[in-house]
Amino acid sequence: MSKNRSGTSVVQSAVGIKGWRERLPTVEEARPACYPSCGAASCPVGGAIQLHGHGTRVRQVRGPSAPLEPAETVEITARRYRCVPCGGVVVVVPREVMAGRLYSAPAIGFAFALWGLVLATAAQVRRQVCPAKILGHTVSGWVTLRRWARDVAQGKLFPSVPGAGPSASLRRVSAHAASALAANADPTSRELAIEQRAFLGAAHAA
Repeated sequence: MSKNRSGTSVVQSAVGIKGWRERLPTVEEARPACYPSCGAASCPVGGAIQLHGHGTRVRQVRGPSAPLEPAETVEITARRYRCVPCGGVVVVVPREVMAGRLYSAPAIGFAFALWGLVLATAAQVRRQVCPAKILGHTVSGWVTLRRWARDVAQGKLFPSVPGAGPSASLRRVSAHAASALAANADPTSRELAIEQRAFLGAAHAA
């Protein structure tokens, strides 16, 4: 569970973006077991529902849908719920969607691997991960990539990833994060390239 900039709690579903877009889970299917902040059970035994459906919210998600696919921007419909006991709101999103991030977790993990392990330039990473097609000939870096690396170093992004050390460069932080994310990938993907495994593993670390 995490929170977005408005303070609303965000919960990742077990359903991935692809399945979510093919069929939006019903209110019952997506309802969390409890409200993350106060811990109130959503459907207490013998009691009334405490976490009510509270509409939907459409949001964009950026990045490739698969390691070898072109980057794109898609829209997903998130489900919202309001907690009766505390009045708080929780938003339920697909597994790969992260609170306060326009890019999916796999896209960010993929970017870290390309920059930190494959040693692609920041501009090359941007061309593979960013949906914008017109970047200009003068583009030599990607501020967003460095911001992600700083957030990892500060524990704001992928907090389960161990730190790379206080003196590590941002590229080294990215390499360290990518290796940790790749370790989360299903064992059947071990024959894939490291950047592909980082993409797959990041979905489980969002």
